[in-house]
Amino acid sequence: MFNLFLAVSPEIFIINATSILLIHGVVFSTSKKYDYPPLVSNVGWLGLLSVLITLLLLAAGAPLLTIAHLFRNNFFKRDNYTYFYQILILLSMAGTISMCFDSFEQERSDAFEYIVLIPLPTRSMLFMISAHDSIAMYLAIEPQSLCFYVIAASKRKSEFSTEAGSKYLILGAFPSGILLFGCSMIYGSTGATHFDQLAKILTGYEITGARSSGIFMGILSIAVGFLFKITAVPFHMWAPDIYEGSPTPVTAFLSIAPKISISANISRVSIYGSYGATLQQIFFFCSIASMILGALAAMAQTKVKRPLAHSSIGHVGYIRTGFSCGTIEGIQSLLIGLFIYALMTIDAFAIVSALRQTRVKYIADLGALAKTNPISAITFSITMFSYAGIPPLAGFCSKFYLFFAALGCGAYFLAPVGVVTSVIGRFYYIRLAKRMFFDTPRTWILYEPMDRNKSLLLAMTSSFITSFFLYPSPLFSVTHQMALSSYL
Repeated sequence: MFNLFLAVSPEIFIINATSILLIHGVVFSTSKKYDYPPLVSNVGWLGLLSVLITLLLLAAGAPLLTIAHLFRNNFFKRDNYTYFYQILILLSMAGTISMCFDSFEQERSDAFEYIVLIPLPTRSMLFMISAHDSIAMYLAIEPQSLCFYVIAASKRKSEFSTEAGSKYLILGAFPSGILLFGCSMIYGSTGATHFDQLAKILTGYEITGARSSGIFMGILSIAVGFLFKITAVPFHMWAPDIYEGSPTPVTAFLSIAPKISISANISRVSIYGSYGATLQQIFFFCSIASMILGALAAMAQTKVKRPLAHSSIGHVGYIRTGFSCGTIEGIQSLLIGLFIYALMTIDAFAIVSALRQTRVKYIADLGALAKTNPISAITFSITMFSYAGIPPLAGFCSKFYLFFAALGCGAYFLAPVGVVTSVIGRFYYIRLAKRMFFDTPRTWILYEPMDRNKSLLLAMTSSFITSFFLYPSPLFSVTHQMALSSYL
């Protein structure tokens, strides 16, 4: 029993830590001595400490994979695959909190609840990553979505933030209902919700060739619900407006965290549900459509954050390429792509957050940034080149391995489309660098210096992006073991 408790201790701890952070903020928010910014800073550092302790608890629970049989008939499953995604989620949470300190000080958003609302969806994502039952999957995804609705509208003085939260709330209700409808259809057709039970039932369903409209509609509804959550085409229409209106650290979190947790869960659904063939066809189409639209739609954007939103849509297509393969190499390329994408996104939004402190909103405002702030311009350019997949940066290694996995599984059309869209997408990435180094702005902007937290964050992420190609073996080895554990 103690081993079972220790295995779920990371989730239990982060629930308690979030409650303590909320109580701490409520108690000290009424004291003038601990008013903003010390209160927000204290809550932020306590949030980072909770991330560190949760990572240590994950490390302590990793040797307990020998008790995996205790979870076999329960709602959750523990394996190396689960631990990789959970660590990636926690690192993304730490990067987001690190961006919050100076951003809230500049915008005078003196509400500590913003930082507390970041661990809340993280708690749900940790449960969702390990969910091994459709009921647990749905119950985990809903608290995550509710927290996102609130933090998207957390900038109460901005009408754009209010619009973003309202759109997200209204549009987010539909995929939740569709996802629940899909789970109920599969349960009504099979009488099972556990993934192991569904694997036995649906394997027989595919072998005998019996066509059940209820099972097919359930699979299709689950795929639609998941594709909306990760902003895949054709369910992407909400992403640019919500990413633009939300506070920049929140936008970074929205760009990374849902894609990680949902990718983990839908991979487990397809592997254990034994109906990956149907989902594979759906994701083939969505991958191609996302890559094409992400490359073309970003060309007409004039604001800084909107091209990054369309870039996020395009990278969903690239990442889905690994999942669409349905092989161990495909799952491994998916893990590598998600890890590198998370680091690149944190790097890009940290720079955007620092630039927006001086009210930089449009691409034209980046003119001559290389002359006024050369380090930021060089770092931002490197990140954009990595997004574009220019060698030898980490983004190139990610795309190369994804396309290699697609060719290995026989997806001879998917890989060339990815290469062509990647070349097209380089236009707007290089355009940003051209603005910073060669254009002269109409009005010169004196940029404020970047705070220490963002500087350290950028130093770590940029070092990885530029030096990954020198020694990629550790990441390849770790992701290979994680991909193997997902099939065992």
